[in-house]
Amino acid sequence: MTAILSASELMSELAGPRPPVLLDIRWQLGGPDQRPAYEAGHIPGAVYVDLDRELAGPAGSGGRHPLPEAEAFGAVMRRAGVSAGAPVVVYDGGLGWAAARAWWLLRWTEHAEVRVLDGGLAAWTAAGGAVSADAVSPAEGDFKPTPGGLGLLDADGAAALAREGVLLDARAGERYRGEVEPIDRVGGHIPGAVSAPTTENVGPDGRFLPGAELRARFAGLGVTAGGGGRPVGVYCGSGVSGAHEVLALEVAGVAAALYAGSWSEWSSDPERPVATGPLPR
Repeated sequence: MTAILSASELMSELAGPRPPVLLDIRWQLGGPDQRPAYEAGHIPGAVYVDLDRELAGPAGSGGRHPLPEAEAFGAVMRRAGVSAGAPVVVYDGGLGWAAARAWWLLRWTEHAEVRVLDGGLAAWTAAGGAVSADAVSPAEGDFKPTPGGLGLLDADGAAALAREGVLLDARAGERYRGEVEPIDRVGGHIPGAVSAPTTENVGPDGRFLPGAELRARFAGLGVTAGGGGRPVGVYCGSGVSGAHEVLALEVAGVAAALYAGSWSEWSSDPERPVATGPLPR
């Protein structure tokens, strides 16, 4: 199963014999709650899931968006109608980061049939898709999470991967270089990590570049598609845009682990080393 699908493909599947469960993960970093936007109009049948409250644990030493407890996440998914044997499609407003976070969590907890709507709600409406303000009350699902379906790094694992494999930093280049840091304690990057802003994985419309273009991009950063290459990991500010880069790598045919605590966890400990400038060192 591919990791993404187009708006036209989603329309066909919703009209078919096995329509997917739809999850609306609209979210804005540091912005207002997106539930009012969902209530004003969403893809018919979609259930709203709050990233900050339901796809992350409490902020603290593990970062700004640590992973939720597996059972708590499972309860959220069941309330949203997710079952183990039913396909799921997640979408957001178009940036793709929040939808990728939900995709990653479902894949990590061993849901086999989850995809991201490429381009999000903006792509849906651009393709002529209808929106609805109707309340959605799905039947309870039966999904039971089993963590371990995707690679997960802690701080020590990320540091080791930066030495022994390829660790990609999905944040904006100026944050990687340490020129600005609007959120966390200090700017810079994990020593050895390579700057790879996730914004460069998509076109102006927010949709992913074709797989061949993504493979070429990642090859230029030292990543090899298929078996035999060095292991790959990704981090970002707090584990959200990093999930989007893991998704881009999947589209390119590369398996990658996520350092979920990311820079918000790494930089919170003054004992951890910090590198600055344009180079990985």
